[in-house]
Amino acid sequence: MGEAKSDARLSALILLGSLPIFFLGYFGQEYIRQNFRSLYLIAATLIIFGLLLGVIDHYGRKMKDLDALGARDGIAYGIAQSLALIPGVSRSGATIAMGRALGYKRDAALRYSFLLAIPAVLGSGTFELFNSLSRPLNAFSPGETFVATLTAFVIGYLVISWLMKYVQAKSFMPFVIYRISLGLLIIGLLLTGTISG
Repeated sequence: MGEAKSDARLSALILLGSLPIFFLGYFGQEYIRQNFRSLYLIAATLIIFGLLLGVIDHYGRKMKDLDALGARDGIAYGIAQSLALIPGVSRSGATIAMGRALGYKRDAALRYSFLLAIPAVLGSGTFELFNSLSRPLNAFSPGETFVATLTAFVIGYLVISWLMKYVQAKSFMPFVIYRISLGLLIIGLLLTGTISG
């Protein structure tokens, strides 16, 4: 009985944490697509959020489990997740960094990040699927959209499953280094004119 109550509470918090990305994704999608596609912005967000994840993970307290999750923290996680609408911001990285900043253990922050991904990925896929049905000239067919959503979900599940085991003994530093390195590479390619922003 207690476990069922706990699961119901967690499900409600997942829905609550999903509201910001649903709201901003629905109402701000066109604005984001038109104004946030610069490669300079993507490189900057890769570096900035990589550094944030590294600093917060290193200095963050390691006390809270998911049992401590309440509405305020659920909304904070949700706001962090909505930052992923900006290209270059990792959805999981932003939510994990928020969890660590709020004092959650690595595995707890990662678990809630994964659970938040389920409605976000399914909601985004469903939205794009309806778009492809209502716009025959859309770039992607309904079948392609469905396959892309399913693929994203399966790969995300496998990666998070592996990460859950990895972070129990290690830090997020390899991912921090990856993000900073990729951001610096993009900036280097832009400054040398190899690619245009």
